[in-house]
Amino acid sequence: MRIQDLQYDLPPELIAQRPTEPRDASRLLVLERRTGRVQHRRFSDVCAFLNPGDVLVVNDTRVIPARFFCRRQTGGLIEGLFLHGDDAGWSVLLKPAARLATGERLKCAGRAVELVLIERRPRGQWLVRPEPAVPWLELLESIGQTPLPPYICPDSAGRTGTPDPSDRESYQTVYAERPGAVAAPTAGLHFTPALLRTLEQRGIRMARVTLHVGLGTFAPIDVEDLAEHKMHSEWFDIQGQALAAIRAARSAGGRVVAVGTTTVRVLESLSTLESTGQEGWTDKFIYPPYRFRHVDVLITNFHLPGSTLLALVMAFANPEQMRAAYNEAITQRYRFFSYGDAMLIL
Repeated sequence: MRIQDLQYDLPPELIAQRPTEPRDASRLLVLERRTGRVQHRRFSDVCAFLNPGDVLVVNDTRVIPARFFCRRQTGGLIEGLFLHGDDAGWSVLLKPAARLATGERLKCAGRAVELVLIERRPRGQWLVRPEPAVPWLELLESIGQTPLPPYICPDSAGRTGTPDPSDRESYQTVYAERPGAVAAPTAGLHFTPALLRTLEQRGIRMARVTLHVGLGTFAPIDVEDLAEHKMHSEWFDIQGQALAAIRAARSAGGRVVAVGTTTVRVLESLSTLESTGQEGWTDKFIYPPYRFRHVDVLITNFHLPGSTLLALVMAFANPEQMRAAYNEAITQRYRFFSYGDAMLIL
């Protein structure tokens, strides 16, 4: 598959700048893979398409305030995006990065902390060390902003150039629990507590996995042949309780309903469901043709042209069906991307 196979034309006014309220009032395009039939519903109608005994698998990662600002000793402003931290230091994206040098110290805006630049890495990444030492989440909670994607424009929908305080809540799923993501698993943004209760009352269990969304999900594809694209690794965890729920659903004839592409990547990274849990790093890149082993139904948003996420959903349906569905969504004026509407692929 070639990168041009993932391209389509989207009128810019269809890029959602704010979420729908309430969350489950967003629109839902339902695609039946077997017949190609398309239905237009509301997300709150998703219950009508799920059966007792199905298991809803969600990504419970929590978006952190990963966007921050520093100044060089010359006074120059540097924008940063925290990616992850470990014993070696913190991995961050910095821009502009061309003139930065190893050993340089950046002063964090809003806190008496400096970031020492340890090692330059590809694509604007740096390994840094905070001085004085401070836990990364503690620092980001005090100086960071919600890392909204760049297509949510500062001058659109009444925005003022920085994320609204409301984005800390709205750019977060209602079941978010484990901090570490620098972008939201957006398919989950449509669920409300009431909708989850309704699903539970209908006999649809929920199982949790974690994948901390990072560069692997949102970095662009920069090669022509998708087979040559290398995904950045992202940390994931699936515990024994979730695996047991999935196995029980499968053995009873229920379906595994994955909420979002990140959930799919966790499940498809597993060699088997017969384990007591697994955690680690995955660079799983799914694109056509691909045979899915552990996912039967997919809930997803409408994705950017040329993205790894669009490649995955084209693999789950097929490229022709997905192009037709996207064309239909554009014709029907669906809202696209993170704060946009949803698809249910059966």
